[in-house]
Amino acid sequence: MKFLWCIWGTGTLMYMHIYVIQVWYLFRHYPDELSMVYLGTGKTYRLRICNVGISTSLNFRIASHKLTVVETEGSHTKQNSYDNLDIHVGQCYSVLVTCNQAPADYYMVASTRFTNPVLNGIGVVHYSNSGTKVSGALPPGPTVEIGYSLNQFRTITWNLTANAARPNPQGSFHYGMINVTETAVLQGASTAINGKQRYAVNGISYVNPDTPLKLADYFNIGGVFSLNFPRFPSGGSAFLGAFALNTVYRGFLELVFQNTENIVQSWHIDGYTAFVVGANGGAWTSASRKEYNLLDAVARSTVQVYPQSWTAVLLELDNVGMWNVRSQIWERQYLGEQLYFKVPNPDGSFRNEADIPPNALRCGKAIGH
Repeated sequence: MKFLWCIWGTGTLMYMHIYVIQVWYLFRHYPDELSMVYLGTGKTYRLRICNVGISTSLNFRIASHKLTVVETEGSHTKQNSYDNLDIHVGQCYSVLVTCNQAPADYYMVASTRFTNPVLNGIGVVHYSNSGTKVSGALPPGPTVEIGYSLNQFRTITWNLTANAARPNPQGSFHYGMINVTETAVLQGASTAINGKQRYAVNGISYVNPDTPLKLADYFNIGGVFSLNFPRFPSGGSAFLGAFALNTVYRGFLELVFQNTENIVQSWHIDGYTAFVVGANGGAWTSASRKEYNLLDAVARSTVQVYPQSWTAVLLELDNVGMWNVRSQIWERQYLGEQLYFKVPNPDGSFRNEADIPPNALRCGKAIGH
């Protein structure tokens, strides 16, 4: 793994983006000039750390320094401090780090989670007046048990006192007080179809048709996709197809991601941020709703699902369109672990959805429309 970063800012609060890139042919990346960050003693830095890999959760840490989480994917969080932070595929966090230790160099590490062996990407935080180089063992990461990561996930909640924009303005809208109108349980799983490796959601392995779903829907072109996507796992044999989940405009959707495998899954929802209200081991049931956080769950677009576990999100269907829900694990996404959900324009109003641009490319059955 390697670090890429960009630093900017003035005064005592500086800003830094750190992108953790997985490079699998490197078992261990030792510090060099490209992986050294020069920081000022006594200053506080905002680091935005993103896992832009394609398959593996990561743990980020800086030796002898606390990471104070302040934001994730646009949600301002309660400012809890951690020795290390799990970041799953496709996720980003902003943390504050204060350079308040003795002037020296300190290891900065991103290590793979739930893998054997553990792969490390190693950088160095260099204090401006440091005369001591890094040495010794790397700062230890968390144990391999899922419980540590799950408990950390539960502590990352919304900061309801932050004076910042949010999808849930206080006094006018609160997700925990809205009745759920629709429920869907999505179970992604490895499968084989016609003797070849595929991945499926509720028994359907997605295949891109020649005509994009949005064009087919906009021009009412038949025979491209079906709106009969099953709302719950079927248990039958998987098959290929192009399906979309049909929803109701302005409905309130409860979306549950069920993981029956022994890996961490990561899911992304296009067009929306969703309130991540709960996660736990085992199979989700209606009784699982008693565990939901209906007060201060963060709103985000990418969620992890732990092995043999479920994660539940809530979202208001106020954005008309044909939206993709997909695995962030690229192998799984490419081989069918994705679907679309349709939020219809109830009256064809321009207020809800703009017309298709006249220069939009038509392809497949949309040619000539």
